[in-house]
Amino acid sequence: MNDAFRDLPGRTAGDRPRPQAARSGRALLRRVAATAAAVFVVAGCAVGGRMDERPVIKAPVPELQPFYSQRPEWRDCGDGFECARIEVPLDYAKPSGERIEISVIRLPATGDRIGSLLINPGGPGGSGIAYARAARAMFTARIRARFDIVGFDPRGVGESTPIRCMSSKELDSFIGLDANPDTAAEVVALEKGSKRFAERCAARSRRLLPYVGTEYAARDMDVIRAVLGDTGLTYLGKSYGTFLGAWYADLFPKQVRALVLDGAVDPAVPALKANEVQAKGFEVALRAFIRDALTQRDNPFRSRTVGGALAEIDALLTRADQHGLRNDLPDGRVVTESWAVLGIVTPLYDRDAWPRLRKALRSAFAGNGTELLRLADILVERRRDGSYANQTEANMAINCVDRPYPAKVDEYRKAAEKAAAAAPRFGAYVMWGSLPCAYWPVKPAATDPIRAVGAPPILVIGTTRDPATPYEWAKGLAATLASGVLLGYDGDGHTAYRAGSRCVDDIVDDYLISRRVPENGKVCAEA
Repeated sequence: MNDAFRDLPGRTAGDRPRPQAARSGRALLRRVAATAAAVFVVAGCAVGGRMDERPVIKAPVPELQPFYSQRPEWRDCGDGFECARIEVPLDYAKPSGERIEISVIRLPATGDRIGSLLINPGGPGGSGIAYARAARAMFTARIRARFDIVGFDPRGVGESTPIRCMSSKELDSFIGLDANPDTAAEVVALEKGSKRFAERCAARSRRLLPYVGTEYAARDMDVIRAVLGDTGLTYLGKSYGTFLGAWYADLFPKQVRALVLDGAVDPAVPALKANEVQAKGFEVALRAFIRDALTQRDNPFRSRTVGGALAEIDALLTRADQHGLRNDLPDGRVVTESWAVLGIVTPLYDRDAWPRLRKALRSAFAGNGTELLRLADILVERRRDGSYANQTEANMAINCVDRPYPAKVDEYRKAAEKAAAAAPRFGAYVMWGSLPCAYWPVKPAATDPIRAVGAPPILVIGTTRDPATPYEWAKGLAATLASGVLLGYDGDGHTAYRAGSRCVDDIVDDYLISRRVPENGKVCAEA
């Protein structure tokens, strides 16, 4: 959940970018298809059509009652889904002031309905609407029978009053900056590019920037819960979505029905330390990929050892840094080291995408970086026409106000050197990726530890070889939450639910439906 890699599809942590799909079949492509579908359909989800009949839920304070008791109009938006927009205050301290809209989508339950299951794919900046569009693949038939699957774009994201900072060409240049600088000149270029990013966000989205932090998104979730007519929140969040869910539980512990936090982020870990831990996670995932690749018929490596294969990747990144790799796409981009790193990282989120990485590396070793660039475009949500979703901008805007970051470049330099020693391929890149936060026009507010005292049992899930949210973070979050229950998954890839483990899927389904929790610390084996 930092600012260099993100949940699929998306450029950082935990999160970047993107919705997390089931690993069965071509999961990476399914995620991309879900994102593309949302681009063309969500615009048609304007208010109109039938009024939904739900009980009125009492607001936590009287001033918010107009938001909690609103009755949005739901409209058919294709493929069995219904869409609506829900109003929330821009600033919860001033509920009578400016209002913004949150876009919401739902797939109605097919059987004996319990209520709504609110979902978030991560990011920050990932589209919950795109994620919900893939609900038939993301959730078991048991869950879809008992719950309306409800996705939403958090404030500042996608269709919900989005943050905008740069043009597409500017984003191409920003993402392509050398985030593993070798010279003083490269550091200066990175400083200037990061400062310009922050300045452009201030120029285009200043009124929104103070109000896109996770605390605000969690408060929006409670409004959504009430509008849906649920007396308690049932929620599944992945990666950054676990941070959002933990915030909700801390703010509204008595309104929690059941929360699944999968691919957990540990809020207690300082920002730069989290970057380093995440970079190590990607190194672990890369080694797991290489070990598997060495057994495959289409193995792209000449070496027969993990160390030798890593040396080949190092040489490839050096080549991209010094000369760039060829790009056959008609967009004029040079495949720099940063684009190549993103292309390698993207498939590490999902084991089913490893064959595509083998193919991309084979081409890249021959000097052609086109396939790596295509993979990188998935992560940063760059469309074929060269335009971007706002995931990169929202990701940075939310991260920079959620946690304190250093204001001095020297601190990033020292942290990058330390991270590079621990994670040679990804450490510096992840650390320098947070540099725009040094120039951010909005400072993060001080927050207390997240404990969620008074909430019922909360299920926290971690995968042992998760590249983006290491298993130790799940342990930390489960221990920090007053009612946290840890479930481990001994496997590869980012997040565990619907990753191929019947054990994990059954435990999650039983918990969401019946609120039965497993023994704390139970570990499910990889299928």
